[in-house]
Amino acid sequence: MTPDLMEEGARRASAYARMAAKDRTESGGRHAATGRPVVPGEVDVAHGRILYLEDVSVSFDGFRAINKLSLDIAPGELRCIIGPNGAGKTTMMDIITGKTRPDAGTVFFGSTIDLLRYKEAEIAQMGIGRKFQKPTVFEQLTVYENLELALKTDKGVRASMFFQPDSADSDRLAEVLRTIQLADSVNRLAGTLSHGQKQWLEIGMLLMQDPKLLLLDEPVAGMTDEETARTAELFLTLKGQHSLMVVEHDMSFIQAISEKVTVLHEGSVLAEGTLEQVQNDERVIEVYLGR
Repeated sequence: MTPDLMEEGARRASAYARMAAKDRTESGGRHAATGRPVVPGEVDVAHGRILYLEDVSVSFDGFRAINKLSLDIAPGELRCIIGPNGAGKTTMMDIITGKTRPDAGTVFFGSTIDLLRYKEAEIAQMGIGRKFQKPTVFEQLTVYENLELALKTDKGVRASMFFQPDSADSDRLAEVLRTIQLADSVNRLAGTLSHGQKQWLEIGMLLMQDPKLLLLDEPVAGMTDEETARTAELFLTLKGQHSLMVVEHDMSFIQAISEKVTVLHEGSVLAEGTLEQVQNDERVIEVYLGR
């Protein structure tokens, strides 16, 4: 969920609570970053890359979490990122989304937008959505209200409370509900959904922002086998329409969705290729998969 959406959700949930005279609390809890671009930059993918990292490094208290990392992702690509704990997967996502500033290197969104010049909320508005492992939906709001909240551009409390979607908005809401397979749960409180359904709802909230690039951190952790299979179907549906970077440890899930897999180790790329290729790579077997 984007930082500005977290902030707006808190305001809206608070307003609902006062109107209903009930003691409600919103879910989530991350603080919103400050600042947003006056005019979001257009993403230029004429060179065939939507994300480009080159020689990126960052250290924490002397520990090099990212070490001259270079990778790129094509428009519409679904890239899977695997690697042992501590390989730098989460830190890489933090750098892309502006949560962490690298010590060195280049990070571009398309060929013209230098992400290192922008703050977290600005980057989210440019079209990069991030899904954390734990779902952060607003549990006291319905499925519909969560998606509607993500749709609006005017984030004032009064405007939010009395907002009425036009026909285009309604069509978009219906489309996303079908995509995340929650059309039958539109009026349910988000807090009553299963773990997997909450994950899909948060992905739907990101889709309402029409992101160009989605970063998804262990999206099937804690899901049932059925939910995992449905999530694989969802991601394959999104591929091509959006670019996806998926960090995951579940090899069965990776096998179901992957074309290209990048293996990180000690903050840099260890191997890259199809899942079969990286699974047969002796270096990957030694540091991650085991014998």
